[in-house]
Amino acid sequence: MARAALGLGGVHALVLLAVASVALLPLVISDDGYGHCEGVVRGWADSSTGRDKDGDKLSLKDLLFFLHIPRTGGRTYFHCFLKKLYTNAQECPRSYDKLRFDPSHPDCKLVVSHDDYSLTSKLPRERTSVVTILRNPVDRVFSTYEFSVEVAARFLVHKNLTSAKLMSTRLLTKSRAVSTLDIWPWKYLVPWMRQDLFARRDARGGDKVPSSKKVNAYDVEDMVMPLHQYINDPVAHEIIHNGATFQITGLTNNSYFDGAHEVRHCVRQHPDLGRIVLEVAKNRLDQMLYVGLTEDHEESARLFAHMVGAQVLSQSGTLNLDLKEDLHTENDSHPSMVEPEDEETNEHLNSTHGWQTNEALNSTSDEQGKGNMTVGKLMEAYETCIAKLRKSQSNRRKISLKKVEEANFSKEARKLVPEAILKEIISFNSLDMELYDHAKKIFTQEHLMLKAQQSGVGQDRLLAEQKGWTEIICSNGICSPWMVVMLGLGITAIIALVSFAVTTRRRTSKLKV
Repeated sequence: MARAALGLGGVHALVLLAVASVALLPLVISDDGYGHCEGVVRGWADSSTGRDKDGDKLSLKDLLFFLHIPRTGGRTYFHCFLKKLYTNAQECPRSYDKLRFDPSHPDCKLVVSHDDYSLTSKLPRERTSVVTILRNPVDRVFSTYEFSVEVAARFLVHKNLTSAKLMSTRLLTKSRAVSTLDIWPWKYLVPWMRQDLFARRDARGGDKVPSSKKVNAYDVEDMVMPLHQYINDPVAHEIIHNGATFQITGLTNNSYFDGAHEVRHCVRQHPDLGRIVLEVAKNRLDQMLYVGLTEDHEESARLFAHMVGAQVLSQSGTLNLDLKEDLHTENDSHPSMVEPEDEETNEHLNSTHGWQTNEALNSTSDEQGKGNMTVGKLMEAYETCIAKLRKSQSNRRKISLKKVEEANFSKEARKLVPEAILKEIISFNSLDMELYDHAKKIFTQEHLMLKAQQSGVGQDRLLAEQKGWTEIICSNGICSPWMVVMLGLGITAIIALVSFAVTTRRRTSKLKV
């Protein structure tokens, strides 16, 4: 009996042990998964850290790589700055086209691309300077959504999705141009949104549904995918959220690094590993020649002109720097400067019904070498150019959104978006939020360095003038005693003459009285 009870107790013990093992199994598996991911992320970080700390980061090298984070105003810099500083021949062929990009061109001095930092593996790293612009992550997500809708809506001129795809293919084949649909991330985001727009149009049975009530432009569900649905979709988590961090670390789904997907997957599965990726991103920003901010567009443009533009002009021999013309203070403003909030103007040749390059863009290209360019003149040209681009962009957006006119995007409309959605965007982009704060610190440092540099140049000019007198009496650091004596006698004679003139004038005044 006792033996039977003991046997029964042993069975119970085995059952309890089995249940406990099964219960603990997910924890063991989870721990193993975390350990594997931690090894993957740390291994990548170790191989990525410290490779960029070579030379003076403030000196422009042979090749300039403008790492264009989407929806930060980078196309404005390309057309209104870089197209004036570099000739077409100096721009690397098909910078935006990963499949056909060729950095080996003998005169290639400029790369402007949405490709992430891993592109530097194809460039001469020791001879390449990197610059970029960051934007408040919440505004960047809004702008990405708006541009996805805007470009996709242009296809609604076709009767159905099949017809739109066929026409796009024909136009691209005929023109052999680079389309928005060829460029990351739009080659993923636009087709996704395009398919959704056609599905919603088919569901409502027509182009428009008149509405008498005021609607939130970011929640027009019968016409456009609502913003809250957009940001929660797996596509957005793969491409948009924390996009700046992944782009600067070279870990996008467009990366040249084969292990990018695994690192990115591990960070999404275990968010605390994102801290490791974030530190690499911060280090990359620290090593860049220039970091701009979309929100502080005026000062960003001025810093770019001084920190990058001046060096390009100097290297090409066309710079004639007049220090007096552009030493602005923090309180200075330019009435003609307009905000480039969504100035992704003419985002490449659009593939629907023959949208062609803007005249405004054509008029801004290749002005390098036309007379003596100064930083001040470069800024004036930038202001004129950006005003044209903003007007062109505004007109094109109105036409593009005509088929979904209730999606009337604007700053005012953004204010109507519920607070809960804004908090979601911030949560999904926690790495980008911290990286943006770091970029603001770098931006402040750049501003201080520029002021110190300008002050130093002014002092150098005074020293140069003083040096001119020194060189009269000294040669190779050795001063002639006779020349020093003669100079001293000359100065004494001048002082004596001035004193005599002053004394004579006083005596004359007394006699008159």
